[in-house]
Formats: sequence, C-alpha cells, structure tokens
Amino acid sequence: MPEQPATTTAPDQAAAPVLLDVSGGVATVTFNRADAMNALDIPTKELLLSTLRRVAEDADVRVVVLTGTGRAFCVGQDLREHIGLLQSRDESLWQTVPEHYNPIVELIATMNKPVIAALNGVAAGAGAAFAFAADLRVLADTAGYNLAFAGIALSCDSGSSWSLPRLVGTARAKELLLMPRTVRAEEALALGLATRVVPADELAGVVAELAGTLAAGPTLAYGSIRRAVAYSAGHTLTESLAREGEYMSLTGASEDHAAAVSAFLAKESPVFTGR
Repeated sequence: MPEQPATTTAPDQAAAPVLLDVSGGVATVTFNRADAMNALDIPTKELLLSTLRRVAEDADVRVVVLTGTGRAFCVGQDLREHIGLLQSRDESLWQTVPEHYNPIVELIATMNKPVIAALNGVAAGAGAAFAFAADLRVLADTAGYNLAFAGIALSCDSGSSWSLPRLVGTARAKELLLMPRTVRAEEALALGLATRVVPADELAGVVAELAGTLAAGPTLAYGSIRRAVAYSAGHTLTESLAREGEYMSLTGASEDHAAAVSAFLAKESPVFTGR
C-alpha cells in the first residue's frame, strides 16, 4: 500500500479535547481530557462528532482507531457540566442525546470502514457504548467497562440498548445495565466485550499492527460487511439476503476484487487500494 502523508494535530491544538492523527491510512482519534478521565463535555462531543465525520468521509482513511489519554478511555458524560446545566434548567441538557451521542454512535457503527476501540483504561456510560459500537475492541489488561447509567438514575443511551444485547445476550445486558459494576478486562473477554486483552504497555503496538493490517485490506469490502451485519439485525432473512446481494454487486465491481482475482490466478498476494 502506498504510504500516505501523515496528518497530526498541530502543536497549538495539542490541548484540544479530541486529537486526530492520520498516517498510513490509519486515523487515530484520541480523547484528550486526561485530567477529567476523558469525560464528555459539550466541546468534546462537538469536536468528536466533527472529527468522526471528517475521517468517515476521507477516502485516504481506511481504518479508524478510537482511544484515550491517561488512565481512562472515556467515562461518559461530564457530570460537573451535567449538574450545572441541570441546576440552571438549561434545556440543552436534554438535546445532547439526539444532537451529539446518537450521531457519534451511528458514525462509529456505520462508516464505510472498520473501527477499532483501543481501551487504555476504564470505559463507562457513553464511553463504553462507543466501544461497543466499534468492530473490534482491544483492551489493556488494566481496562474495564462500567454501564453506569442507572447509578445516577438515568436510562441508557448511545446505542447501549442496541449493541450490548447483541454482544452478550439480552439477560446479561439487563444485568449489567440494571446493576452497574466494573467489568474487568479478563471478564470482558469471557463475556464477548473484548476482542483481545493485552498488557497495558503493549496496547499501542498491538493496535498499530492490527490497524495496519486492516488499512492494507479491501476497505470497501470491510465497510460492506459491517453494514450488512448491522442491517440484518433489524430485518428479515429475505430483506437481508437482498441487501447482501446489493453489497456483493458493489464489491464485485471494485478495483480490489479485480486485483484479488488477478493475484489469485498469478499465485501472488493481492495489493488492495481500498476502492
């Protein structure tokens, strides 16, 4: 794969609540509020949403990695901001789900390229739901999840009612949502909430290798597969078969499929361009 020029957050943007680095087809989106455990205040949510839109539309980005700085991946809603808005009876408090959380999760789950959640630490509330919306979840052995919504007398959001039952089953999803607790990395692996658990000091290297492999793969096929799986979750077999046919026609006409067939005939390894 031809090496793409790197795009890294400029020095004067290093204090931004969300950082973006694009290199070699891999876009790394990093929560950057370590002092606040990467809690989601309005500026963070707005920048995260615009950043995800940017990488989703960028044809040179072939895989997205979502991770955090410091001790946490993301602990969800910034409760200090939440309390202030609640006390002032600010109506914007209740607009954040449709305006921020919903489109963020939909982008993570449906953009036409794979998404890896690299959990450097705890993922709670919406932060956990963001990880559930990704395709792959690589956890440091010090990381974990907490579905903290009921602990502050709120319902669940950010797609957790959709993604969690599909990962662990309805009964276990209700248990984790109704009785919030920290699910450590090894238990998360056993439950199906982790693709892989690695030592914390190996997380960056393992994720970089995985992302590099995906970035060199057939991006259009990856995107079509993830969309087909999401579609089938809410449609009949007949409808899902029809959608699979549409995606098969799309990927069958792609440059990558032609390259794969030619490489097979020549007994060579294919080189994919993502198109």
